[in-house]
Amino acid sequence: MYRYAAVVLFLASGIVFQLSHGVEVMVKDNEDKLCIYANLMVNFSVSYEEVGNKSSTAEFELPSKVTTDGSDCNVTSSLLKLNFGGHTWSVNFTNDGEKYQADSITFSYNLSDKAVFPNAALNETLSVSVKPEITSVVKDTCYSCKSRDTFESDTVNQTLWNVLIQAFVSNNSKSENLTSCAADVPSTTVPPTTHTPTTAPVTNATTAAPTPTTTPTPTLPTPAVGAYMIKPDDNSTACLLANFGLRIGLKQAEKYQEMNFDPNGTITSGKCGVNSSDLIVESKTMTIMLTFTNDTKKFRLHALNITGKTSSGVVFSEANTNLSLWEAAVGASYMCNKEQNYTITNMLTVFTFDLRVQPFGVRKGVFSTAEECQTDAESFLVPIAVGVALLVLILIVLMAYFIGRKRNMATGYESF
Repeated sequence: MYRYAAVVLFLASGIVFQLSHGVEVMVKDNEDKLCIYANLMVNFSVSYEEVGNKSSTAEFELPSKVTTDGSDCNVTSSLLKLNFGGHTWSVNFTNDGEKYQADSITFSYNLSDKAVFPNAALNETLSVSVKPEITSVVKDTCYSCKSRDTFESDTVNQTLWNVLIQAFVSNNSKSENLTSCAADVPSTTVPPTTHTPTTAPVTNATTAAPTPTTTPTPTLPTPAVGAYMIKPDDNSTACLLANFGLRIGLKQAEKYQEMNFDPNGTITSGKCGVNSSDLIVESKTMTIMLTFTNDTKKFRLHALNITGKTSSGVVFSEANTNLSLWEAAVGASYMCNKEQNYTITNMLTVFTFDLRVQPFGVRKGVFSTAEECQTDAESFLVPIAVGVALLVLILIVLMAYFIGRKRNMATGYESF
């Protein structure tokens, strides 16, 4: 039996128990050879009983810091075990020589963890096991599934997405060949839906409903603008500044819903780095993480991660870690006062209002000169163009007047 010997861990983006994480682990055997590779995201929703016979729900995610103690690699069976904060999440794999599959996923959670389960009536560790649809994975390929897959039980819901796993790795290297899940394979009978970014928000999500009696979704008011800053410490000036009003459009199943982010009473956190800075703002219903990067010349929004709960109580989590938005020179700020619309994922659209950000090179705690978005620049060009056109028109009228007057005078002299 091969035992775990080493693990390499990478963080795609996120914070513990709040935002989506990309956890990449590489389990090696006792010969220091790669035997299991995994890169995935997992959301948990756990119902538990509080003191006083109250029911509560803890919502958290697989954090960036995990260990793989207890993972095993055998010829015909393997175990991937991720440990975090007294909890464990594990997958059992078996193979028949040509294909492999995941036989079960087991999640064990410790109710004595008061950071995750505050006021829990019990202090014991409970476990749930589910049967995943990870089957018939061709040997020496990675199982890939970007789509969400939710496993439900009486007290625990687990949602997996952005999954890339290879059990029974051979040749000490992860395969570049993939076995994709059914949800990621386009249908051959129904053409896939194309999601195209627009320049204006969707204000009526029910116009496509087949019944004409459906009540349209009310138009939301313009979201309030919040001012956020990150300081290295209490005695320092701000190193990151951001002002914006924000609305999200969320598609779940066949329903579309819009929500405004309320800046009142938000909790702000984050960090300022040389090449990467994070801003995290948390309200009662939504947590937003923005990751900015720079190449020493220009900065941009590189990743956006939003987790929250809809008005009906449905938990959602959407992320994109490959963005290139809000670009400006390092040492300047980016500004866009006009309403903007960004398609972040197939399920998430973000609308910004009165946006201004500066994640690098802040001096004396105030915004530097702004580089404006195209729509703002165009809004200034329009009145300038109109003014120039009016000026040209006035000059033409004056020239015509003087030419006409001169001709009239010349005709008068000839008559005389």
